[in-house]
Amino acid sequence: QNCLVCGKSGAAITCSEMGCDRSFHLPCAVEGCCVTQYFPHYRSFCCDHRPEQSVQVVPEANTECIICLEPVEDQRSYSTMVCPACRSTWFHRGCIQKMALYTGINDFRCPMCREEEEFVEEMFQMGIRIPIR
Repeated sequence: QNCLVCGKSGAAITCSEMGCDRSFHLPCAVEGCCVTQYFPHYRSFCCDHRPEQSVQVVPEANTECIICLEPVEDQRSYSTMVCPACRSTWFHRGCIQKMALYTGINDFRCPMCREEEEFVEEMFQMGIRIPIR
């Protein structure tokens, strides 16, 4: 299989959407805006079939990532995410992924409202890998 992102052969991950035969390499997934869910059933989705956040809000003008304090996009996107509980805390996908890897499952929660259950579930669905340690 050829990779959807880089075009090279050997792509071992196929989109889990029924009828979609797009494949990609795991390292190419982020660059191609693909989502891999790191919990049983370990499903992966191409950029066209990836899950979207359930929260229907957009960031206000000049909103900053709560983690890196850099501006986030003016709209929801693959790289811009929001806390599903408080709906006002915005962050970059890369920033929240780094936070998840650093804190692990026991301490991972919204950095602003500190909500844990809904936040963790949504982050799992959106492809944030949260290590168990």
